[in-house]
Amino acid sequence: MLEPLYLQLSQHDDLSNEEKALLAETVAFGRDFEKGQDLVSTGSRPAYSTMLLDGLAARYKVLEDGGRQFTSLQVPGDFVDLHAFLLRKMDHGIIALSPCRVMFADHSKLKAITEQAPHLARLLWLDTLVDGAIHREWIVAMGRRSKTSHLAHLICELFVRLQVVKRTSGMSFNLPLSQAEMADVLGLSVVHMNRVIGSLKKTKVISWVNHTVTILDWNQLAELAEFDPTYLSMNNEPR
Repeated sequence: MLEPLYLQLSQHDDLSNEEKALLAETVAFGRDFEKGQDLVSTGSRPAYSTMLLDGLAARYKVLEDGGRQFTSLQVPGDFVDLHAFLLRKMDHGIIALSPCRVMFADHSKLKAITEQAPHLARLLWLDTLVDGAIHREWIVAMGRRSKTSHLAHLICELFVRLQVVKRTSGMSFNLPLSQAEMADVLGLSVVHMNRVIGSLKKTKVISWVNHTVTILDWNQLAELAEFDPTYLSMNNEPR
């Protein structure tokens, strides 16, 4: 059941069978969430960290006027709130953008991993560092890239991350977001979001039919996005 997590961590360094067993032992229980439900709520103090095994989720913040901003998208294999293990109180929420299946890892058992399995602890630490790197890329994209380039960058990132956990088909992947939800990712109005999607389609580097995105020209898309996957730390090397 934890195969997406194993794939995610193994992209950074080899994961032993013993380490996989330790991760499996941290799991207390699982749950399915419907689209629109919070996997983790703002202000909560979870005793477990949430592993996303299937579906798509997002970190988000809500302003006093009701405006919402997604700050990252979470794919299968992500420990969506591993940082809650140390932060304790959540300053943001994590919402299901599609039906999601998750497992919960007991914080007391995660603490035991940090004390007894230093290599695995480093891989989990790296997982949170990659989260931070993704946030930096999103800030740069939102502040300095054109909106078409920003969307192109997001598509490149999602494709690479989903490919690691075997959630792509050829050069296609499922993106089950409405235009309103995409607007919350890019920080746009729905009308502007529609124009940006149309602009990217006109470049003919992607097709976007219903919720299936197909990359027609990876090199041109990556050039448009100025996409460099270094921030995802995907080289398998000793950690």
